[in-house]
Amino acid sequence: MPSETAHDRRGLLRLMLKMPALRGTLQILSATNSDLLGLCGAYEDASTALERLRKERGNANRAAIAEYEELCTDLETDIIRMCQ
Repeated sequence: MPSETAHDRRGLLRLMLKMPALRGTLQILSATNSDLLGLCGAYEDASTALERLRKERGNANRAAIAEYEELCTDLETDIIRMCQ
């Protein structure tokens, strides 16, 4: 059984809110799949950074925002694939 950290758990919860149709599957897989938990942690990092960048004033962060949006989308896609 993988070791779930609070960081990974926050990412898992964030994903469960974003993808309600996959909540049950995410809960089940996260209990046994360390790769999924790692992606949850990565998603937590990326989505937190994206939120922080969006809150900053000015247009200097447009490139970084686009990059983090793409990263979050890629992580979401990978997680969806793991749930299928």
